[in-house]
Amino acid sequence: MADSYPLDTPSPYPAAEIARAWQRERPGTPTDSIEIVTPLWRLAKLFADDRRRVLADAGVDPATLDLLSVLRRAGAPYEVSTRELSRRTLVTAGAISQRVARAEDAGLVTRRTADDGSRAVVVTLTAAGHDLIERTVDQVLTRESELVASLSPTGRAQLAAQLQDLLDDVAKRTGNLRHGV
Repeated sequence: MADSYPLDTPSPYPAAEIARAWQRERPGTPTDSIEIVTPLWRLAKLFADDRRRVLADAGVDPATLDLLSVLRRAGAPYEVSTRELSRRTLVTAGAISQRVARAEDAGLVTRRTADDGSRAVVVTLTAAGHDLIERTVDQVLTRESELVASLSPTGRAQLAAQLQDLLDDVAKRTGNLRHGV
């Protein structure tokens, strides 16, 4: 399925060339972001497309991977409330409910009412879900590690820190403080 926005098929033109063209055509227009934002959009598209291919080969959809990953990272006994799942995955309660229902139908998770007398719903990773996420996370992270292998360990650390700083700042400026967990 092709995405229609922002860059279904990335432009062959380097971001610097795009910035220069805008400067030429609209002098005074701020173009300093183009050489940062355009490559980020393109990288996001390339990473997302590659991840979809890896997941398709593994027989897992991105939403299921997201759900199972949160449960697996929670540690034994691999259970999290639906409210916390929603917070950690940055999707609505309705979307979590649908994801959990699909994963439950596939035998990857179970759900139950919390033992504390509240109306909270707790989702638990099953043995089949645990096996699937163990296999899949290795495939995904190995592939993504290959994709960033051209960066030195120091370069990776510096880029990671700069991207996190930028993400934090943009989240504050846009009022979207639910940008990551």
